[in-house]
Amino acid sequence: MAFDGITVSALRAELNEVLADGRISKIAQPEQDELMLTVKTGSGQRRLLISASASLPLTYLTQTNKQSPATAPAFCMLLRKYLSGARIISVTQPGLERVLHVNVEHRDELGDMAEYSLIIEIMGKHSNVIFVRSDGTILDSIKHVSSAVSSVREVLPGREYFLPDTRSKKDPLTTDPDELRDVMGSVAMPAFKALYLSYTGISPAYAHELCSEAGIDGDRGCNTLDEAEVHALHEAISSMADKIRRNDFSPEIMYEGGTPVDYCAFHVASYEGSRTEAYDSISLLLESYYAEKNAHVNMRQRSSDLRRIVTTALERDVKKYDLQVKQMQDTEKKDKYRIWGELLNSYGYGARPGDREITILNYYTGEDEKIPLDETLTARQNAQKYYDKYNKLKRTHEALSRLTVETAMEVEHLESVLTALDMAADEDDLSQIREELMESGMIRRKSNARKVKLVSRPLHFVTEDGFHVYVGKNNIQNDELTFKVANGGDWWFHAKKIPGSHVILKTGGREVPDHVFEIAASAAGFYSKGANQPKVEIDYVQRKEVKKPAGAKPGFVVYYTNYSMTVEPGISELTPV
Repeated sequence: MAFDGITVSALRAELNEVLADGRISKIAQPEQDELMLTVKTGSGQRRLLISASASLPLTYLTQTNKQSPATAPAFCMLLRKYLSGARIISVTQPGLERVLHVNVEHRDELGDMAEYSLIIEIMGKHSNVIFVRSDGTILDSIKHVSSAVSSVREVLPGREYFLPDTRSKKDPLTTDPDELRDVMGSVAMPAFKALYLSYTGISPAYAHELCSEAGIDGDRGCNTLDEAEVHALHEAISSMADKIRRNDFSPEIMYEGGTPVDYCAFHVASYEGSRTEAYDSISLLLESYYAEKNAHVNMRQRSSDLRRIVTTALERDVKKYDLQVKQMQDTEKKDKYRIWGELLNSYGYGARPGDREITILNYYTGEDEKIPLDETLTARQNAQKYYDKYNKLKRTHEALSRLTVETAMEVEHLESVLTALDMAADEDDLSQIREELMESGMIRRKSNARKVKLVSRPLHFVTEDGFHVYVGKNNIQNDELTFKVANGGDWWFHAKKIPGSHVILKTGGREVPDHVFEIAASAAGFYSKGANQPKVEIDYVQRKEVKKPAGAKPGFVVYYTNYSMTVEPGISELTPV
């Protein structure tokens, strides 16, 4: 879900519980649009990260500190003046807006107790951190917004603070059936869209979830809902509101293919079947989610050069393969030309000078055959012309029979490298892939460069039964697993006809239960290009049946007898070692 009002509400509840009555001991501004508050609480020292970044606005508690610049920015100095030693009274949220008020009290310049609010607005590119007096006067903000930038609201010292006008949106915490009925009946748009456009704090994704809870198709027109459906939708919204009032949050991250794809402050039924990870703290969830997300993004950035090389080569080879297949189809005419040559040699004497075609009985089919002629050539010369075409197409067919196989294998290899790049978790994994591309000639090895020592290792899991499962993260590891780690009696798994990892199930001389085969097969599906498909067909065979052809690319193997099963990709029943 987006950083919506529901997430902010869960954060408000956590910050109130942890920070209330705590005192602000340190204030830092590590980045131009980022603050770090250190708060001494009864349970120890806590850090609150506040980011008003236009690309990724965030707020959460963290244990990680950040280095501050040598000279503090003006906004940081102002906060230190007013907030150093201040006691946090409460953290509040207006309605279900994406806004937090950190309310504090501290003595002012005259020594009198005064109240202030540090207002955190988490609103995408309009995010801001605004420091105000108790009467709403803005003292300063991390971003200044003048009338030249916004005609709606100025955010400048001395101006009065107010929220952007959201009166057109309603508060889902106080809605009633009549109000919801009016909302659903007043416009013609999908029901989920009417929800998030009409109510504050609800993201499009959670609007879909509310519709799902009510048993309604979110894409259905909202003005087509009957009374019972509107009532069911109101019940879903009321249930959400009750959870928010009780601070009954259950944060979780949803994964697809090992990558975090979404999160929510509540359990989301629409992600049933996907791997989820529950958290006790919304702050811990946010820190984990964006750390994993950023790590995934960073790896894609660091692998972009390799990905570009492989993608370019793959596109070239796919075009080459398509052209070769088309040329191969054209060579299917070769036998027709050979037959025409034979028929002209046998019966071409009936052709007269200047004829453009001749009809001859085809003794192969017993039917008349109409053969085009070059009127400038004799029948025998026309026959020789067709023999020449036949021989040329025959040679082309023989060459293409070999080339199409080679190109198809190259395409398969490049697709497997792209899959390995998607699985790469660190620089060591990229080093192995880079080494593979050097060995295959796709990347030139510098003459003075020494061969890098490869330290990346395959993934290692264990089942509840004590069986060990190994997964190759790239083609070099696939070869190592299959031909060095595995014994002949171990079992080998691979997604059928799609790029993926070699998965080895070590038997240890024991008989393998059926459910363990399914667990290993699910892992093979999970670590393949079909990871996001509901079902994947997996081939499995004893390792001794797997062979590597001479001169084959890394990771390429053959097997001629195997079992197959269709499984749901996943690794939930495997424990990392």
